[in-house]
Amino acid sequence: MATTTILELQTLESKPEHVTINTRLPASTSSHERIALPANESADTSPNDEATTVLSTSRTVIVIAQLIGLQLFSSFCNGIAVVGLPAIIDTIELDAGLLLWPTSVFYLTAGSCLMLAGSITDVLGTRPMILAANMLLVASAFACGVARTGSELIAFRGLQGISFAMAVPASVSVISTNIASGRPRNLGFSCLGFSSPLGFLLGLVLGGVMVDNVGWRPAFHLAGATTALLCVFGFWALPHDRQSRPIRTILKQLALDIDWVGTIVLSAGITILSYVLAMLSSDIKNIRSASNISLLVISVAMIPVFIWWMDYQVKHNRPAVMPNSLWHNSSFTSICIMVLLSNSVSNNMELFCSLFFQQVQGYSALEASIRILPALVTAVLINISIGYFVNRLPVMLVVSTAAAVTALSPLLMAVIRPQWPYWYMAFPAQGFLQVCTNTLFTVGLLIISAVFPSRTQALGGAVFNTCAQLGTSIGLTITQVITELVTANSQEVDKSSPSALMDGYRAVFWTLFAMMVLVGLTGALGLRRVGKIGVKQD
Repeated sequence: MATTTILELQTLESKPEHVTINTRLPASTSSHERIALPANESADTSPNDEATTVLSTSRTVIVIAQLIGLQLFSSFCNGIAVVGLPAIIDTIELDAGLLLWPTSVFYLTAGSCLMLAGSITDVLGTRPMILAANMLLVASAFACGVARTGSELIAFRGLQGISFAMAVPASVSVISTNIASGRPRNLGFSCLGFSSPLGFLLGLVLGGVMVDNVGWRPAFHLAGATTALLCVFGFWALPHDRQSRPIRTILKQLALDIDWVGTIVLSAGITILSYVLAMLSSDIKNIRSASNISLLVISVAMIPVFIWWMDYQVKHNRPAVMPNSLWHNSSFTSICIMVLLSNSVSNNMELFCSLFFQQVQGYSALEASIRILPALVTAVLINISIGYFVNRLPVMLVVSTAAAVTALSPLLMAVIRPQWPYWYMAFPAQGFLQVCTNTLFTVGLLIISAVFPSRTQALGGAVFNTCAQLGTSIGLTITQVITELVTANSQEVDKSSPSALMDGYRAVFWTLFAMMVLVGLTGALGLRRVGKIGVKQD
């Protein structure tokens, strides 16, 4: 008799002593994904321990809409920063070495603050963190619109990254703890997934139109005004924490329930590494700088320090932000690796496809943005559809198929010829691009929400999104090195000619194809014992 395997994952719950817990969805095979964890929380209850009230269908729609809007307009500002960069340079003083910083500083601050924001959210609760993130986004968006210098703009964009880091883990926690399991929760995660690409799409298109007609400042003002309305809406829509706690209890939990040392070491390491990678992606020659070499060594040295601290905390039954035993879970580890690689591929494909359309085929920035639209439209459609059928198919089949489809995108761009029509290869390449990344967004969050207990759902969301942010930083550095080396060794005399640039871009596309193949292999091996996920629990 055939058996159906349902996702079996270890939940990181606290117990009175060092224990092994095995939490299952409906039916399961023998135990093989177990993680031993210590007790690591105080006697006081965090807001998410009991705050599992399932919202009604209408309230669920309203809450998800509010969460979508917050992330959408955060990404909308990213689109404005990309498409409006030439106009921004003409308006304010921006040094040549800082041209990419209005965009990259967002990802730097977001990636650096995710773990800390997730840990704090699990103590303070989701509602105050989302509202605070909303208000910070309002202030920073309006501030970007009135920035007078490049330094001011970069600082305000950095604040937008912090607001994003505050909002994402809290949004994940709201969906995983307040929305019914099964299709409603699956669709909730899917909606979070398409909010960012949709916002970036609107930023590119609507922002491009506004930049050409009324300027880039009103575009940021539009984002600020709309987000302000969302903030007012959020005061009514967002669910309250079930428990009301005195300030003294909250302060005690902040002191005792958060692994401050581990979180700071991890966040500092990510910050330093992301900064060095950003410097290298802007100019690979920056690796010769003594300061960059020192910072790179420090960030690498923090890895064994963090591992030792996690082991120390677990042995002494104290809070550990990411216990080392967590990585023994093959499903969790595989998802983190796949998210890192696939996010790197999708972001690099968007960048180098845009460069291909502009610098090789000679289109304008707006024309290039229009040619990238199929990728963003596909992202929205994939996220919606995956929410409906993810619980009906084995997760390995879903992920492997998505990886195979997305691998076609860099493959087509690697063999394309610049003189070929857009519809021949460039169009299907854009259509295939976002399939894997957006499939993994829903699948990954469902797996991570099953691994982490209800009280640390925000931290789980932070781990997931940190992997995605690191993938972007690492990928941009690798591809920058490849394109510079290949272009410099091109047989073309003029290294800035379209032919020489295309040699570098083609090498990048082949690299991204290899990365997507690795994503597929990781899914096939790491998720082979996982059956269906996102199944409704009674």
